[in-house]
Amino acid sequence: MNANAPAGTAATEGPAAQQPIYFPSGEHRLFGWLHLPAGATSGWGVVVCKPFGYEALCAHRSVRAFADAAAAIGMPALRFDYAGTGDSADIDPGAGQIDLWTGDIIGAVAELRRLTGVSRVCLLGFRLGALLSVLASRQCPVDALALVAPVLSGKRYLREIRTLQMAADAAEAANSSGQGPRESAGGSAGGIEVSGYALAAASLASLSQADAAAAPAPAVSDLLVIDRSDLPIARAWSQTLQDAGMRATYQALPGFVEMALRAPQFAKPPEEMLRTTRAWLLQLRDQVPAAATVAGTRPPATELVLDGESGGPEGAITESGVFLGADRAMFGILTTPRRDENRRRAVILLNIGADYHIGASRMYVSLARRWARRGYYVLRMDLAGLGDSSTRPGRTENEVFPPEALENIRTAIDFVVTRCGIREISLLGLCAGAYHGLRAAIAGLPLVRVLMVNPSNYFWDQTMSLEALQLTEVVGNPGIYRERIFSLRAWRRFLTGQVNIWRIVRIYMRLPLLMLQSKLRDAARAVGIRLRHDLGRELEAVISRGIRVVFIFARGEPGLDLLKIEAGSMIRRLGERCRVRIIDSADHTFSRSGAREVLENVLSDELYARQELAPHSQAAEGGLRPA
Repeated sequence: MNANAPAGTAATEGPAAQQPIYFPSGEHRLFGWLHLPAGATSGWGVVVCKPFGYEALCAHRSVRAFADAAAAIGMPALRFDYAGTGDSADIDPGAGQIDLWTGDIIGAVAELRRLTGVSRVCLLGFRLGALLSVLASRQCPVDALALVAPVLSGKRYLREIRTLQMAADAAEAANSSGQGPRESAGGSAGGIEVSGYALAAASLASLSQADAAAAPAPAVSDLLVIDRSDLPIARAWSQTLQDAGMRATYQALPGFVEMALRAPQFAKPPEEMLRTTRAWLLQLRDQVPAAATVAGTRPPATELVLDGESGGPEGAITESGVFLGADRAMFGILTTPRRDENRRRAVILLNIGADYHIGASRMYVSLARRWARRGYYVLRMDLAGLGDSSTRPGRTENEVFPPEALENIRTAIDFVVTRCGIREISLLGLCAGAYHGLRAAIAGLPLVRVLMVNPSNYFWDQTMSLEALQLTEVVGNPGIYRERIFSLRAWRRFLTGQVNIWRIVRIYMRLPLLMLQSKLRDAARAVGIRLRHDLGRELEAVISRGIRVVFIFARGEPGLDLLKIEAGSMIRRLGERCRVRIIDSADHTFSRSGAREVLENVLSDELYARQELAPHSQAAEGGLRPA
């Protein structure tokens, strides 16, 4: 990947160049990726319009693959984050997102034309991004539309997401017996929050009126509609446009569920959809030739300026995309505090599972900007193979526990120390990110603090798989099964074969063994015997080096019980040096805004707490010291 190729030019060989950029859209600035062809450009360009919310998180790598495919055939592509989403600037929570995001597409078209000089533009929209593309095409001259699993009716889409939210609420209630009342999912006043992503009341009103099929036809000459094969809805609309004289191509293909409805660690690019889109773009390029491109006159912006805590330009914080390591294979966003900040403290945020660097429900963006306003440099990074980082040879995409994760973190630490002169480094991770943070501390990396949220395991064998039986299941599921013994629905699922009875048997057989191992580890510690995979001893060693260790759990998380089992009596002995904090009424990824706000406050309290380093700590030996 050539990350440094200037916009408007193309490398002479090798893969398409990808360049992180910022550009204006009305009063806001957006983050995007410019994908440039390795050879000559065709005069056609593609603006990629992402889906919304959790679908966008899951489909991130797939959407990137579509942009790469366009660039590979000579069509520069711009994929971007709408205002208030991803790495773009924030917006007022009550703002009408549909109108703003439609304007963002128009802004992206203008930016692509300016940077690359393309004379023709195709909008490539996914799900809600497809509907937004149709709306934008009526306000902005574009030449073609490619719509993947499109939303055509805003009203129907609202019914879908409300149904999903009700199902999530019901599942959460079934799994939260005894945890107290759950937070409402209303979002901002009159709005809705779905899987951690909010739509304001104004957006709901706009969506209820948006209907691609009922409105005038898009003002384009060419249309590709790739319907999802499991729930096709666009055939009749596509045929109507074809009858009206538009060159419309329609196909219903599999792959949407695997792309956008599976958690990122299990998501896969929709190969048939990708091949069909590429073939259609090739045909479009050859049948509808475009004028030669003229390179843009100005380079793209590479920095986002945000208001600081005190306001005014002197207190501003900034963000920029950065590449890590000698091979520049890893990517991250660095949020930099005000220019006169001299305490040189940094926080590195590690991927939540295979979520890319914004984190679940975009919480990492919120934390990074909050902490930068308090004087911290914050790097939210993607490990190799995740998010916007490259996949190294011999490895697979979306690998949650890659064997080189420790070296990736070491590279990130070297980067912030060298680039920013950092003297104090903290790590934060949720779930798999918490595991990697703990392993980094145990390995002796120069840290002063590790913040771990809902870790699900403390040891990982590379022969294991995410689908295999995990220890958190062994610890947490028996209680759930006991609660469901009087549930008619649970018995119906059992009797109809929807429940894996052998998995349950394995859980009940393994739990006593796990408890026995815990007691044996405690006994071994008492007589000074050192055992492999002794979490208690590892935590003791970490803390002896002056590293502040903080575990934060949502109440009911099995990772807490597993911590007690794996570390045994050492947790009590370490006391305040190993802090364990519990947050009520939260799920694993803190998808509700209220619980997420509590988490952010707890994390901030722990980050700001004074760090007491041991006199000869590893952190001091690594050249780091507290502010």
